[in-house]
Formats: sequence, C-alpha cells, structure tokens
Amino acid sequence: MSASQCDEQLFYREMADVVPLEKGRNRADTESPQRPPSEAQLARRASAQDGEGESNFLSDEFVELLPPHDPVEFRRDGIQTGVIDRLRDGGYRVDSQLNLLKRPVAECRRELFRFIREAREHDLRCVMLIHGRGKSDDSHANVVRSYVMRWLSQFDEVQAFASAQPRHGGIGATYVMLRKSDRARQRNRELHQRRRAP
Repeated sequence: MSASQCDEQLFYREMADVVPLEKGRNRADTESPQRPPSEAQLARRASAQDGEGESNFLSDEFVELLPPHDPVEFRRDGIQTGVIDRLRDGGYRVDSQLNLLKRPVAECRRELFRFIREAREHDLRCVMLIHGRGKSDDSHANVVRSYVMRWLSQFDEVQAFASAQPRHGGIGATYVMLRKSDRARQRNRELHQRRRAP
C-alpha cells in the first residue's frame, strides 16, 4: 500500500462519523435575538468613554517628535506676551499637577483628558504636567512629551503653556494656563463691582 492510499484510508476512518449540515443550517443565524451586554462589556464601554460625558477628542495619530533638549512654548492668539512671560518664569501659583512619568501613551492621553476637564470644572487656572524629558528623540519620555504638547493645543480651554522652571522639573514638566470659566469671570465682575461701590 502506497503512502497516499494509507493517508486516504486514514482520512475516511477519521471522517466516518461526520454528519453533513442540514440544508439552510450551514450559516450563522442572523435573526437570533441579541443578548443584553454583560457587566464586563458595560464596564469596558464606560472605560472607553473615560468616565466623561463626552468622548476623548485628543488625537492618537503619529506625532512629530520634539527635540528632547528644547523648551516648549505656546500661546493662543489674543493672549498677551506678558502672560506667557510670567508663565515661563513660574510666576503663577500651580493649582494642581498631573504626573505622567513612565506611563504608556494611551494612558497619558486618557489621564490628560480627564485632568484638564476636572481642572476646568474646579476653576483652576494654572496646572503643571510632569512628563519627563528623555535623553534621545525616541526615548519614551520624549515621545510622551511630544504627544502632550500636541494634545494641549487641542483643548480650547488651554490658553498657553511653557516648559517649567528648573525648580519644577525644567523641560521635563510643563506649566499650563487655562481659560477662566464663566463662573470665575462672574465672580471677578461681582468682586470688582463691590470694590467700586461707594
């Protein structure tokens, strides 16, 4: 008996108890009712929405890496140069800070989104991000730093940002100036009106 005949006999012996599918039952039933999502699926959905009422709009596309030893600076149109000068010099009190050191980029994206939203809700004006700096272009710290700078410019509430002073981490940290909330503006107006009142 040849090897091919032996293989054929083996095949038929293994397939002896196989029953063909009934007609009409050879594909998935698409009409079956869907089961409700499990608790794990619901938890994953909630996690994907970052626990926020709105979805995370920060870009996750490739970003051009910044030179690791260069300070960063950004200000929106209409923001006075005095504001960015004072921010760069560490002249504003840091209300809160977020540490992103050694975290994966996806986690940094989630945490930054949540942090800026919460800072805005609590009327914080100046916050600091600690991201590290790295010694080379492709070091993890420099990759995170490059993404953070891109993401900060995507927030409407971010008016300006600049690399921190050496006492706060230098190039490895960034000061961020947030726009005043409507509540804070209203409080300022009321305070100034009281001062002017005779």
